[in-house]
Amino acid sequence: MSKERIRFDIQPRRTAVIVVDMQNCFVENSPFAAPGGIEVLHRLNKVVDQYRSGGASIIFTRHVMRNDGSNIGIMATCLPPVKQGVINEDRPSSALHTKLNVRPSDVILLKPRFGSFESTDLELVLRQRGIDTVVIGGIATNVCCDTTAREANQRDFKVIFLKDGTATFDLPDVAGMGPVSAADVQKAICTTLAFAFAEVLSCDEAIEKLRRVRDQAAA
Repeated sequence: MSKERIRFDIQPRRTAVIVVDMQNCFVENSPFAAPGGIEVLHRLNKVVDQYRSGGASIIFTRHVMRNDGSNIGIMATCLPPVKQGVINEDRPSSALHTKLNVRPSDVILLKPRFGSFESTDLELVLRQRGIDTVVIGGIATNVCCDTTAREANQRDFKVIFLKDGTATFDLPDVAGMGPVSAADVQKAICTTLAFAFAEVLSCDEAIEKLRRVRDQAAA
């Protein structure tokens, strides 16, 4: 089966960069951190800086639970570390990493589920700002980033997914089919999204896409 790659036109002021869950416990120095998380953070900072200066909105999400556990739901069964409080709202482990390029004008979105749209006001924020395109990066590729990308696509937002601005970890044999390496997970998720859901680019390619648009507008 052959298929052309998805390609979207963008307007910076109608674009939002959504940086998903770049929290201490997912970036580094944690059993739950994605390998290469700090390198991903630095690449995302470059994307954020360029898109912010171009007029795009910047949104940082935090995956957090109420401290009393009242909104944990099924995640208590699916992910024991969540039940143990690793992403409770007041825990240092759930805080955004201090090396993130966050400014007062950016939106900080607290979300209780994997997807950034579920049980949040993200769609209201985007519609209010006239956003029609979202650039998605963060951790983990196959959990919160992938879910957010699919949610955005289903709401008719144009999705740009950053293949080296996301990261994940090796998966153990939890399905009786053998373990799966992080590299294979990354490849499968990015290929699937590129097939039906998103334009998949590197961080440098996303910055170059913005530069071309700005150069055309200035010509």
